[in-house]
Amino acid sequence: MPPGNPLVPLKTHQPEEPSLNLTPMIDIVLLLVIFFMVGTQFTEAERQYEIDLPAVSVAQPLTALPDEIVINVTRDGTVFVKRSTQTMDELRQFLRTARARYADQAVIVRGDGAVVYQRIMDVLNLCQQEKITQVQLANRLQEGTSP
Repeated sequence: MPPGNPLVPLKTHQPEEPSLNLTPMIDIVLLLVIFFMVGTQFTEAERQYEIDLPAVSVAQPLTALPDEIVINVTRDGTVFVKRSTQTMDELRQFLRTARARYADQAVIVRGDGAVVYQRIMDVLNLCQQEKITQVQLANRLQEGTSP
């Protein structure tokens, strides 16, 4: 080494080991804890009043849409609704009550392929008289045909 040009290393200290800074992660976790604690306070606000709710014998949801009514007509002309035999007068009253509960009540008529067609027309006529407009006739595809 010449005396006028000393070689001095640029870095004189040891390189630091990489470390993980946990401070931002702890801050986020604490903010989430505070958020959920405040959120639970809002749900308890409605329960702060002592209210004795009225009791009912039959409770039905107010917003649920009813299922379709399935009317089955067997080969001998017997009419079934929800596994119970119905006369035409009983079916009329059942449809009237269903439409009174929900104006857009849907009905599916499932008739046996060998039933007298007049019996299916009687059921469809009852639906029309009770002003049920959403009526479907159930069927199936023949085997060997493609949709």
